[in-house]
Amino acid sequence: MNEFMKKWGLIGKALAFTAVLVIIRLVIDISSYDILALTTLITAFIGAAIFTVAVIFTGTLTDYKESEKIPNEIAISLLTLYQDSKLFRPADNPLSHRMREDIRSLARIIADNFRNNTFDNRKVRSAIAGINETLYGLADQNAPPQYVVKVRTELGNLDKLTSRVRTIAETSFIPAAYAIAEISVAGVIIILFFVKIDPYYEGIVIFTIIIALLISILLLIKDMDNPFEYGQRTFADVDMSPIFEVEDLMD
Repeated sequence: MNEFMKKWGLIGKALAFTAVLVIIRLVIDISSYDILALTTLITAFIGAAIFTVAVIFTGTLTDYKESEKIPNEIAISLLTLYQDSKLFRPADNPLSHRMREDIRSLARIIADNFRNNTFDNRKVRSAIAGINETLYGLADQNAPPQYVVKVRTELGNLDKLTSRVRTIAETSFIPAAYAIAEISVAGVIIILFFVKIDPYYEGIVIFTIIIALLISILLLIKDMDNPFEYGQRTFADVDMSPIFEVEDLMD
C-alpha cells in the first residue's frame, strides 16, 4: 500500500460512511422528524461518548506502540544470532555449518509467518529446538561457553518476541470495550439524526465533522488491534521490512 493510501485511506473510508449518514440526516430533515432540542444533556452525552472512545483509543495505542518496535527487535536478534554462529570454529565444522543453515531457516519461517499472517509459533519453536540441538553438539565439542550462552540468550529472546506477536495478533483488545465504543458512537449518531439544527447549514457542517471524527477513530481502533496484517488493505500496520531485509541478507 502506498504512503498516500496509508495516510488518507482510512479517512476516505470514514467519509464514505459519513456521506451515507448525512444523506439519512437530510431525509429526516425533509420529513420533519428532527424533533429533539439541543439541550445541555445531549451535549453532555456527546462529550462523554467522545471521551469514552478516546480512552479506548489510548488503550489500543499502548499495544500499537509496543508492536512498532517488535519487527526491528526480531530482525536484530536474527542478525545477531547469524553473526554469532560464525564464532564457532572451525568454520567448516559440520555442526557450525548446520547451525547457520538452521538460522537461515528460522529467519524464513518468521518472515513467512508475517507474509501469510499465520503467526504459527509451532514452526518457530521447532526451528529453535533444532538450533538448540546443534548448540548442544557444539558444547560437547568444547565450544567456548560464552558463545553458547550468547546464542541461547538470543534464541530465548526470539521465542519471547514471536510469542508476543502471536498474543497481540490473536487477542482482541477487551471485546467489552469495543462494544462500549460502538454503542457510544451509535448513540451519538442516532441522537444527532433527530436534533433540530439552527442555524441549519452550519449545523450540518458540524454534524458531518463530528460523525466523521467518531467513525474515523472507531475504524482506527479496530485496525490497530492487529498491527501485523501484512499485505492486507489496512491502514495501521507496523513496518515489517527489517525482518525481510535480514532474511535477504542471509541468503
